[in-house]
Amino acid sequence: MRKVMTGNYASAYGAKAARAEVIPAYPITPQTSIVEKLAEFVSTGELKAKFVPVESEHSAMAACVSASILGARTYTATSSHGLALMHEVLMWASNARLPVVMTNVSRAMAPPWSVWADHMDSVAERDTGWMQFFCESNQEVLDTIIMAYKVCESRGIMLPAMIIEDAFILSHTSEPVDVPDQDTVDSFLPSYDPEIKLEIGKPMGFGSLVRPDQYMEFRYKSMLAMREARDRIVSVEDEFRQAFGRSYGGLLDEYMCDDAEVALVAAGSVAGTVRTVVDKLRAKGMKVGLARIRAFRPFPFQEFQSLAGRVSGMAVLDRSFTHGAAGAFFTEIQGALYDAPKRPAMKNYIAGLGGRDITPDVIEGIFEDILVRCERGSDPEPEWLDVAGLPRRRS
Repeated sequence: MRKVMTGNYASAYGAKAARAEVIPAYPITPQTSIVEKLAEFVSTGELKAKFVPVESEHSAMAACVSASILGARTYTATSSHGLALMHEVLMWASNARLPVVMTNVSRAMAPPWSVWADHMDSVAERDTGWMQFFCESNQEVLDTIIMAYKVCESRGIMLPAMIIEDAFILSHTSEPVDVPDQDTVDSFLPSYDPEIKLEIGKPMGFGSLVRPDQYMEFRYKSMLAMREARDRIVSVEDEFRQAFGRSYGGLLDEYMCDDAEVALVAAGSVAGTVRTVVDKLRAKGMKVGLARIRAFRPFPFQEFQSLAGRVSGMAVLDRSFTHGAAGAFFTEIQGALYDAPKRPAMKNYIAGLGGRDITPDVIEGIFEDILVRCERGSDPEPEWLDVAGLPRRRS
């Protein structure tokens, strides 16, 4: 069934299709309509789940953790400052190996106050042990929620996942979305049945104090699980393609990169605009491509090394800034290519913070600049685009 819906409703329909059983909820702009729609599904009986209104986002994630330990499939949603308030419990969920799935409507952090898109909130949580999937379209939001449960609940993984949709650009923009048949989803995604859970009459310790001679082994196993998730994401997506006819490129979605001289790396909704610019420049004979980061955790190391071996220049667009040497995407990619057999000329571009438009002209200017960099070599200094008082790359 195809319906016209926002990205937020796509999230709600994804959680419904996955048969989430416990949904702790706290409102925050621009996420609120996700949990409102889920409340409607529960109240009408369309979704048999426990909807739990809580007093904060911290409590929402704590409730997800508690329900997941009991063996329930859990879902919640948040944004920006709500995600930051969850920080402590995000680590608890991942370190306890609980496959919670959550939508984060990625939004700028204050002050000054902003409710518009950038990736600072999501990027700030990259080290918490959650898988992170950046979505380009509303359809991808719905589909990725379903796939995420199958990846997260795999016995060798058991890690939580964050589905990231850009504030307003996806969350409140309506697009045609295919809502999959429930029987097909049930066949693809079996019910959650964890090997270890809290049960009456079976006393166990969860999250107990451990000595220094034990702690590192827990973190090591978490690392192995995240590493295993790389292949599992690809195999689950292949299963999804066979069942539903859609796929999204694995961890790194490449567009027109097979013979590209330069590639622009981006994540989230801006990738759609980049595709349009790539088509326009290709028509002019310019060999350009898009490499869309779909999974930031686990990070696509091999995919970037493969891409580096094929292109002469790589532009990296970050919609956040971490006050380090460069943007988070750029520094991770640069690190992944440190020992690559071939390293292209690279440059980091900071754009779109606080919801500022990243226009086709801006993207075209990035492509033109990185083509020049192929001759001059890498530039270690990030370039901030479309900032008042700084020269504009294109009029």
